[in-house]
Amino acid sequence: MQRKEVLLRTVEKCPECGSVNLVHNHDTGEMVCGDCGLVLREQAMNKGPEWRAFTQQEKATRSRVGMPTSYSVYDKGLSTTIGRVDRDAFGRNLPLSTRLQMWRLRKWQTRSRMHSSIDRNLAQSMTELDRLSDKTYIPRPVKEKAAVIYRKALNKNLVRGRSIVAIAAAALYAACRKSGTPRTLREISEASLVKKKDIARCYRLLLRELDIQMPVADPLTYISKIAEKTGISGKTQGLAIQILREAKKRRAAAGKDPMGLAAAALYIACLQNDEKKTQKDIAEAAGVTEVTVRNRYKSLKTELQLEIPD
Repeated sequence: MQRKEVLLRTVEKCPECGSVNLVHNHDTGEMVCGDCGLVLREQAMNKGPEWRAFTQQEKATRSRVGMPTSYSVYDKGLSTTIGRVDRDAFGRNLPLSTRLQMWRLRKWQTRSRMHSSIDRNLAQSMTELDRLSDKTYIPRPVKEKAAVIYRKALNKNLVRGRSIVAIAAAALYAACRKSGTPRTLREISEASLVKKKDIARCYRLLLRELDIQMPVADPLTYISKIAEKTGISGKTQGLAIQILREAKKRRAAAGKDPMGLAAAALYIACLQNDEKKTQKDIAEAAGVTEVTVRNRYKSLKTELQLEIPD
């Protein structure tokens, strides 16, 4: 009987008709052939939880497992902590001697978790990375990628003698560039309170030492960001996207700043769609100067031979 069950576990087609249309009924624990109706397996083991949850809050409260491993946590979320609830399993208050013992154990556990310089470095850098991500609204996958980049830099001793905050900001900017998240170096510099020049130097160091290949920045990713700040309509954004795509085809965007190109394309689209937006408004939203917008505007108008109303 046991040998028969082992054979049934490995079956991938019906032995009666040779069909691969196998239906798994999780309510009855059976696997049935969908063509001839032969029951291939019964009393299958349900490997899921024994409880049910209908909302995300219920699922979080009833789950008895810990958080998933995360590179953005200094110990990857694998360590345990002694809680500060001074009660036993029945909810009764612990005696004073036991509470003092738990207090000492908690203190020594906190000290032992960060006993090396690498652990202390990771604790400080991951806290800074978490603060930067929250302040610049970085998605969680991008933050995880930035944490991986920082850990690689730490393993290669690139952090020694340099600012931890600057390396963390450079890793976050590299992750944004790698994933196509529209965040400029100036925005990350303002959030980290580190000079843009220092972050750029650490960023070039990471690219050189870790051999990271960065994709070419696409100006299309900055269109919605600038338009949202200036209140430009969706129709005008569509015109700007068409202008940038035509500029790519004619190679008019090669070697130009993507933010300046996006700002100039939006300005041209506003003129074509009769939206009253000045160069100053768009330049401030894009973080570039009016001269940059004006120069990119003239080059796009000449290269693409655009007809712009007065």
